[in-house]
Amino acid sequence: MMKKIRVILSVVLMCTVFSGCKAEPKDDIYIVFTSDVHCSVNENFTMSALKAYVDDLKAEHEYVTLVDTGDFVQGGTMGTMSKGEMIIDIMNAADYDIVTYGNHEFDYGMDRTAELMKELKAEKIASNVRYSGSGTNIFDDVPEYVIKDYGGVKVAFLGILTPTTITTSTPKYFMEDGEFVYDFYGQNDGQDLYDRIQGLVDELRDRKKVDYVIVLSHLGSDAELDPYDSISFISHTSGIDAVLDGHSHSLIVEDIYPNRNGEDVILSSVGTKMQEIGELIIGKDGSLTVLHMEQYDRSDETVAAEIEKIEGELGVLLSEEVTETDFDLRIADDEGIRMVRTRETNLADLAADAFRYAMETDIGLFNGGGIRAGINAGTVTYNDLLSVMPFQNTAASCYATGQQILDALEFSYRSCQGLYAFDGNATGENGGFLQVSGLKLTIDTTVESPVMVDDDGMFAGIDENMERRVKDVYVLQDGEYVPIDPEKTYTVASVTYVLIEGGDGNTAFSGCDPIVEAGPVDVEVLKEYIAYLGEDIGRYREADDRITVK
Repeated sequence: MMKKIRVILSVVLMCTVFSGCKAEPKDDIYIVFTSDVHCSVNENFTMSALKAYVDDLKAEHEYVTLVDTGDFVQGGTMGTMSKGEMIIDIMNAADYDIVTYGNHEFDYGMDRTAELMKELKAEKIASNVRYSGSGTNIFDDVPEYVIKDYGGVKVAFLGILTPTTITTSTPKYFMEDGEFVYDFYGQNDGQDLYDRIQGLVDELRDRKKVDYVIVLSHLGSDAELDPYDSISFISHTSGIDAVLDGHSHSLIVEDIYPNRNGEDVILSSVGTKMQEIGELIIGKDGSLTVLHMEQYDRSDETVAAEIEKIEGELGVLLSEEVTETDFDLRIADDEGIRMVRTRETNLADLAADAFRYAMETDIGLFNGGGIRAGINAGTVTYNDLLSVMPFQNTAASCYATGQQILDALEFSYRSCQGLYAFDGNATGENGGFLQVSGLKLTIDTTVESPVMVDDDGMFAGIDENMERRVKDVYVLQDGEYVPIDPEKTYTVASVTYVLIEGGDGNTAFSGCDPIVEAGPVDVEVLKEYIAYLGEDIGRYREADDRITVK
């Protein structure tokens, strides 16, 4: 049955690239890959089906390796409630061989990252990490690459973390005494990253005499990620055969891009939350073949039992009913294209209002990247709320001038485009896109962003010789919207990630006088506000037109 499924998929999805004169294995080499799992273990292509599929492959073929390209411990209830431990247990049961780090592997703090990676039995690789501190480097025992010998054919695996990891996780985690001590070769418009990896590839090819180089990448392929996207990376390097990509949640069976020498390189990405799994096959004839699979008709009983046990442990707490709605609270449009990182949505309004209500401030802000799922009409449970806000960020409030607020908004909307979607994909996304409460404003996307950033992607100021794209900003005062006063001080609520920790690189609030530095956890803020609303939750049936994009 497995062979039949594979043939059908091969006809539809398969593409072959020949890699020239290489050592030929006595059997095909199968590299099965996942990415951006985000704690999704029992939906789409389940972890139990993955284990069964890999075991069935091993029964027929000698050389099979299971890899992941990052973002597995965070993004769902299992991760939130156990700070990643439950998903590690399941990945161990699934017998992963090699993984690299996504930016969200650090969301529970560096100490926790180290603990989780020690528990994970798979080999860990990180090819582009530098440490300059005097404390404990959690990558001390993590190699830059792994070489696998498949019957005399040597395949090297590198693992690339996105250089934006600092800003797309929590910046303070990468600091000691207020200074950054970790970096991911994110300088010189991508050239530091390209040179770093090229040096390792040259070492692997020339000294280690490997036959194939496969990159496990957490760079992503979206144009907004340039120059740290996988396509730019491929075009500036050579000696790499395939890039198995993550981070941007793209579904790419295979695309072929020329490297800096004009040679073909495969790029493949399997989306998010186990929408699909991928398989790179190194053939006995030297060919490289990629296919994707959406399902498999067998499950592994051990992994299924582990998932069932964990889900049972969570069930009582997560099934608590919070409210009822007869409409969807949304982060995406009717086509499923995510909007919350580029546009206002009704759920985003609810989230921002929850923080303004809980912290009793003039303004509430919430980063779009912190709103991870929508809520369908019907009974809303605590599990639904955790799916919306899985990070367990702490609420905070501070005093900020109108100018600081304007700068924060300008930075957060710097990537916004006139169209939020093109060709079925979201455009202009930024996890730091600020959803607002107590504010109304317009984003003029015809104006080039005047924002300046430093080498780490952190906010470095506004070029005052340029026009600002954020216009007509009004603050709700005494029931009426009035123009924001740059000189006036306002009270602002959000999470510490936004106000204190410089999350997503937005340091505009740095130095603001705090009001509350450690309030309730984000999901509890949301729950409390929904309880306060009661039947009045109907006011969020539609978005409130707080953010106009033109």
